Amino acid sequence: MKQTYRAVLAGTGGIGDTHARAVQATQGRVELVAAMDVDAARAAAFTTKWGIARTFTDYTEMLAAMRPDLVIIASPPALHLGMSIAAMEAGAWVWCEKPLCGSLADLEVLAAAEKRTGRFTDCVFQMRFASSTAHLRALMSAGRLGRPLVAVANTLWFRDAAYYAVPWRSTWANAFGGPTMGLGIHTMDHLLHILGDWTEVRAVAGTLDRAVEVEDVSAALITFANGAIATVTNSALSPRQETYLRLDFQHATVELTHLYSYTGENWRFTPAPAAPAGLAEAWRAAPPDVGSTHEAQLAALVASMDAGTRPAVSGEESRRTLDLLSSIYKSAFTGEIVRARTIGPGDRFHRAVNGGGRQG
Repeated sequence: MKQTYRAVLAGTGGIGDTHARAVQATQGRVELVAAMDVDAARAAAFTTKWGIARTFTDYTEMLAAMRPDLVIIASPPALHLGMSIAAMEAGAWVWCEKPLCGSLADLEVLAAAEKRTGRFTDCVFQMRFASSTAHLRALMSAGRLGRPLVAVANTLWFRDAAYYAVPWRSTWANAFGGPTMGLGIHTMDHLLHILGDWTEVRAVAGTLDRAVEVEDVSAALITFANGAIATVTNSALSPRQETYLRLDFQHATVELTHLYSYTGENWRFTPAPAAPAGLAEAWRAAPPDVGSTHEAQLAALVASMDAGTRPAVSGEESRRTLDLLSSIYKSAFTGEIVRARTIGPGDRFHRAVNGGGRQG
């Protein structure tokens, strides 16, 4: 009989329902035994809606009372690091919404806590976990598509004044950034999951239209270790919203168009004129379709907990993505070309993704 993991949820705002559905989809492998929110009425309404036994308004009290196996963190970003460490110190694994933390220095603190406790913090990056992405990666690994050459990764979303009126969303201290850190982070992580290590980035960012402290748009040019070159745009200003990923290989163009999630139907495959025989058929021979859902990632996390192995989006995988985001900000705010893994202790962008300010 497989173990049932007792989980608690910290934060019952808009994304809370998504996590509750993900827990239900485990068919008993995970049980949501408590939820907390500093807003007592919101927490009570949430636990009533989902039939959760216990309600808390204090995180430390919930950890002490429930002793969970898994803590799901859906609180504002500035709370993620402290909550993750406290959960691991209480003996739990962690599944934390993005952004995982606010700097590479914070990520090193988190890594030390993982080593000290023997527990892990997995970041929510559900776009990695669709079966269609696994199929694409398998074709790449088999050499069927040829070398990747060009990529486009656009997160063109729209966030109005009402969205930024929520106090924590508009400041560096609480949100750690604008659409680069809070919106496009998903597509950029997806891009890295597919193309692998990046080598250098040059970028621009600006606050063009929203009355916020953080940026509302950024653009970057990224070179990858495999030689591919990608352009990336992250926007909170785009009335016709779209998430678009395009990958041009030697033998085919692969495109993904969606908004917040995707299935196999959201992909478009275009073979090159002289593509190897059978390539289109190989693309169509995809496994049963699993979308880019929280349910898919939680299933993978449960498998890691069963095996006692590091979950998919932690450790070096988390670092690679945060290193890219930190480097985009550094390039945008200093005008420098930034190479991968060059932001270390003593660099102001190691302590905060915006370097503590936009000055060069």
